[in-house]
Amino acid sequence: MNAVIEEIFRQAEIHEEIGQVEPVAGGDISAAYLVHTKKHVYFVKHHDEAPRDFFRQEAAGLCFLGEERLLKVPAVYGWGDTWIVMEAVRGSAAPQTEEELGRGIAQLHDTKGTFFGLEEDNFIGELPQVNGWEGSWTRFLRDKRLKPQIELAKSLGRLPLKREKKAYSLLDHLHDYIPDHRHPVKLHGDLWGGNWISGENGVPCLIDPAVFYGDHEFELAFMQLFGGFTSAVFHAYEEIKPIDALFKDRKPLYQLYYLLVHLNMFGESYGGAVDRILKRYAKT
Repeated sequence: MNAVIEEIFRQAEIHEEIGQVEPVAGGDISAAYLVHTKKHVYFVKHHDEAPRDFFRQEAAGLCFLGEERLLKVPAVYGWGDTWIVMEAVRGSAAPQTEEELGRGIAQLHDTKGTFFGLEEDNFIGELPQVNGWEGSWTRFLRDKRLKPQIELAKSLGRLPLKREKKAYSLLDHLHDYIPDHRHPVKLHGDLWGGNWISGENGVPCLIDPAVFYGDHEFELAFMQLFGGFTSAVFHAYEEIKPIDALFKDRKPLYQLYYLLVHLNMFGESYGGAVDRILKRYAKT
């Protein structure tokens, strides 16, 4: 492995002697390592079969999130077709960490854009995430989020006839449930509990983005899907950005996108959750 890391450092133009290389567990997509030199500790991800632009988009997403310096993101030192080298963020949670995280996410969600989406497509996990610019949130959610995942599920044989009928019925009637007057704001895009970590002095840090401009409720819905965020995070969030009382009625529809992603990545174990949401909202 040291030979691989040495080649990555050569391409990244990091001219430091490599010492200890520690494998890091937990990544579903890439192999990850802490690489020690005399001056620094680097975090390196490597994936020989990464999709085209996978690591370029990760670097761009971290830059997108870090522009306003509202929450920490790792510094990126270089990337290539099969690798990315970043700052190693290491630390442990402090009493104020979760409140800082909640406030930082709320401030991120107050960073407004002009249109929904993003200039380029990127990734959600290892799946392509369709972007482009759209003036309507409902159309963006339908055409750039739900429809591509529904069509991918069909191509993978994960959309049996009953599920298919309900899914396309929902697309036809999405405007009945989703408001179209929201202003686009910056989103991390893949903000589950595993995509934030504590850095030095307990400073919260965002990692592994799937960024775009969207409705802030879309992010909140995913944050509440798989857990990983305590009530302290949401209380701090609401101090800056109160949550609409009707959010609870829209939340399952926003969670549907992420459940479809998981259905397409991991299989039918997520099918039941998809079906429950379709049964609730579909007109047929």
